[in-house]
Amino acid sequence: MDSLDKLLDQLKAEYEAKPAAPQKNADKSFTPQAPKSLSLVDNLLAEVRADFAAQDEVVELKKQQELEQEKIRQAQLKTQKLEALKVEAEAWLKKLDRFSSEGLWFEKFAETYPSKLEAAIEYLQSNGSNQT
Repeated sequence: MDSLDKLLDQLKAEYEAKPAAPQKNADKSFTPQAPKSLSLVDNLLAEVRADFAAQDEVVELKKQQELEQEKIRQAQLKTQKLEALKVEAEAWLKKLDRFSSEGLWFEKFAETYPSKLEAAIEYLQSNGSNQT
């Protein structure tokens, strides 16, 4: 903001330094030109716009980073839950009597899965994982 203060000071000094001069040669053709102070105002506005755009970019980048962090956190949480369910499924399989009605049913159920562990995980997930 230091450059913004400098521009404001320049603009103020320019207005205070120029006395109101009477117009000479009023009959000559007049082509309006942008006063020097107007270009300073334009520069000042451009700087302010650029500052706001930069701030918006920072805010947007921060939002994106927060979303990425949340995705990572959710993936880690999912992995932790799966690991806990895997441990639970292994314990459940050890307790399962293969010749009981539940054990026989599970053997048939597990045929469609790559492993009995994956079948047990799916079974426990679908039953709220309170089978241990």
